[in-house]
Amino acid sequence: MSSNLTLRPAQPSDVPALFNLIKALAEYEKLSHAVTGSVDALNKHLFGDRSYVEAILAEYAGQAVGFALFFHNYSTFLTKPGIYLEDLFVLPEYRRQGIGKELLGYLARLAVERDCGRLEWSVLDWNEPAIAFYRRMGASVLPDWRICRVEGDAIAILAAKG
Repeated sequence: MSSNLTLRPAQPSDVPALFNLIKALAEYEKLSHAVTGSVDALNKHLFGDRSYVEAILAEYAGQAVGFALFFHNYSTFLTKPGIYLEDLFVLPEYRRQGIGKELLGYLARLAVERDCGRLEWSVLDWNEPAIAFYRRMGASVLPDWRICRVEGDAIAILAAKG
């Protein structure tokens, strides 16, 4: 990999650039309409009194060109923490230069350091380039699992049923 590439944990001053990369990811996934968050909320969740997520920033020649945003989950069967990669994104003009591979490697090393039993993530079923990339990196795409989600007003409705 080029010596022009730097991977590092995001700092509070990186949040605006990170949020711009999140918007670029949403555009790539044709989900720009789904971005309802803000720079302030992202900053609070990364660096507030209780952090919910962590982020790794990829910089090429000093410019933010990619990121990995992740958090810990837990495996009851392994009785170990895991890392769930919420998003991995590299700007299109910087792809095929090994940046995604470096980001995944960084997270794998972090998982080893933190004694995690798993590093896992989801991928959209139409995103064949990403699926092929993840398989090349050694990931299994699990055929029998589906994501379940409750969001928005449905959370309050579910909460009232309990």
